[in-house]
Amino acid sequence: MDKSIFIGMSGAKQTMLAQQAHANNLANVNTTGFKRDFAQARSMPVYGEHFPTRAYAMTERPGTDLSAGALMETGRGLDVAIGGEGWLTVQAETGEEVFTRSGSLSVDVNGLMRTATGEPVLGNGGPVALPPYDGLVIGQDGTVSIVPVGGPPDQLVQVDRLKLVNPPQDALMKGTDGFIRRKPDQAIDGAEPLDVNVRVESGFLEASNVNAVEEMISNLELARQYEMQVKVMQTAKSNSDATARLLQNLG
Repeated sequence: MDKSIFIGMSGAKQTMLAQQAHANNLANVNTTGFKRDFAQARSMPVYGEHFPTRAYAMTERPGTDLSAGALMETGRGLDVAIGGEGWLTVQAETGEEVFTRSGSLSVDVNGLMRTATGEPVLGNGGPVALPPYDGLVIGQDGTVSIVPVGGPPDQLVQVDRLKLVNPPQDALMKGTDGFIRRKPDQAIDGAEPLDVNVRVESGFLEASNVNAVEEMISNLELARQYEMQVKVMQTAKSNSDATARLLQNLG
């Protein structure tokens, strides 16, 4: 059988993977702090006996667009957005430190500050834990202050400070859980150091950086590419069948 059927097959497979990436981006267009993924593939020469004009398609590790999304004002005291570069630090299920720009925070019944998906938010000495309070203020430097229960409104007591970090962007990758972490070859000893220059905007959330129109257009283009690759496979099969019939007649 003509090897071109495998060329079409590899192209169709990588096109489907690219469609999944763009579809996931589109599904998260309204997810706070979401960073869109790129879909990457490149041509690879066919090993062995082949025509030099033919090449397989091979997926590479997809990158992530870490650019900031637009800020949306909510007025909610527990909503924070990073102003400029930097990340909030949270504790993943595995116990490791991971980074996010999703600042829709809440406080559970035990006083632990958590993300919208339930991960503990980290402060100076571990997860941020708050005593009972009547009011809460998060400063631009990440300082978490409260008005104690029964205290006067102007009596703010500093409880903790959000751990704000800013590792190099080229050292970061997005995991399957959606959180940002350091690449294995860019790991450092110990915890990520605090960056005092990172600022937060209280009462705001960062929108996804996904452009819905771009993602829809990309999916349409990929759908056409998939059709073309399927036609290549069909043509290869037709040629193979025609060759088999010709050989039978000659025999």
